[in-house]
This record gives sequence, structure tokens and C-alpha cells, in this order.
Amino acid sequence: MHAIIRRYEASDKIRTSEIIKKAQDRLLPRLSEMPGFAGYYLIEAGNGVFSSVGIFDSQIQAEEFNGVASAWVREENLQTALVEPPRITSGNVRVHQTRELATA
Repeated sequence: MHAIIRRYEASDKIRTSEIIKKAQDRLLPRLSEMPGFAGYYLIEAGNGVFSSVGIFDSQIQAEEFNGVASAWVREENLQTALVEPPRITSGNVRVHQTRELATA
């Protein structure tokens, strides 16, 4: 299992809702069709900071996620909202555990 984290630190704070909606409506469907896709999380840290975590079966598949995410930013014209290039961390997942989350 391989994870890739993209952190955007200088996002346009006004366009936060737009970024979230476009990620859910347009990016997530593309990612879910990718081979080896295991999960995607978008984290809003406040003050215009976002991090995304993509989980894939292999390093090659995770690196393809980077290309898809970069293309998505361009296609959705989000370059002005996500003004700094993301800081990217990628690596093999060494320890993990999941459980089903209870819903309210």
C-alpha cells in the first residue's frame, strides 16, 4: 500500500467551498476509477490550508494520482485558488488499521 500527501499552504481562502465541491464532484469520481485506488481524503486545516491523502495499492499507481491531481487543478482553473505548488510526500504505508466509522 502506498500513500501520497499533497499539502497546499497558500490557498485562496475565499474559494474554499468551491475547492471542496469540485474535489467531491469532479476529482473523486476520476480517482475512484483509477486502478489500485484504495481511498482519498481532503483535509481542510483552516486559513486556506488543504491537504489531500491518496491511498493506492502501489507506488506507480500513487504517482499517477499526482498527475491526475495536477491536471484537475489546471482543468478546474484552480491555479489562482491554489497559488503555491503543493508540498508532496509519498511513501509506503508501514502501519495502518481501519475500522468502520459510525454515522450520526
